[in-house]
Amino acid sequence: MKVIIDSKELDLTILRLTHQLQEDIDANDELVIIGIQPRGVKFSDRVVAQLRQLRKEDRILYGLLDITFYRDDVRQELHVANKTDMPFSIEGKRVILMDDVLFTGRTVRAALDALQDFGRPASVKLCVLVDRLYNRELPVRPDYCGKAIDSSMTQEVKVSWEKGCVELY
Repeated sequence: MKVIIDSKELDLTILRLTHQLQEDIDANDELVIIGIQPRGVKFSDRVVAQLRQLRKEDRILYGLLDITFYRDDVRQELHVANKTDMPFSIEGKRVILMDDVLFTGRTVRAALDALQDFGRPASVKLCVLVDRLYNRELPVRPDYCGKAIDSSMTQEVKVSWEKGCVELY
């Protein structure tokens, strides 16, 4: 096991990503941030809380998206469904999808499919805490990335919110 982001760096990384999002947001935009269930939620919770402090107003729509039944392996593996909480349309809005780790790209593909049930967004961008770079199976790339790492297919990246770190096994 190797710590790739310690607790101090984790806080700084989330703050940096929050500022990058803030810089990219037009003051008139009604921003929609969507945390991908289950592992993207704690990451998106922290970023949204900081964005709301920076923006001083609450024009940020925040939702949680369960992608269980949009996954391409739903018939091969047992997945526990989570709650989708998006009491709004994303029609014509700028959406930022958030997840903790980008690996093969299949989670993002499933999230894009699931988003279509809530309208057609003007744009969708991806924000991840960790990008595993060289193991992509689909042509997916983050627009905002906390840390990019090299890792093999056999390694595992775990974000431990309790410990406040990211570890590579």
